[in-house]
Amino acid sequence: MITSKHFYPHESDKRIMMKKDRLEINSWTDELEFLNKEIEFYLDIEDSIIQNSKLYQELHGTRRENALILATLYRYDNVVSKAIECDTVACDAYYLSHHEKKRDAYLTFIKNYRNLKLKVLSQILINARS
Repeated sequence: MITSKHFYPHESDKRIMMKKDRLEINSWTDELEFLNKEIEFYLDIEDSIIQNSKLYQELHGTRRENALILATLYRYDNVVSKAIECDTVACDAYYLSHHEKKRDAYLTFIKNYRNLKLKVLSQILINARS
């Protein structure tokens, strides 16, 4: 669970932004770790109730993608602290751009995961009604 971290008036803008980025990365990884557990439950449900090979493949593909994104974010979390060493606008822009790409990848994954989750839940309802 993420706890609230305080920003202090004596901290530089750069340090505050680095802290904010790391909090955001920690939030993303916490969410993806939870989704990994959730996907395991959906795989069990698919195996015992739904039994749809296409959905099974999608769930496994999503689990793999989740693992890859998590690994990327863990590595990225170690790199973010180097942004404080930037002394040029170009360097700052590089780290900002890099962070935005990570955010976009995370948000795209979440959007796709939600669509898959709706497929699983609708299949559960279909099977429950039949």
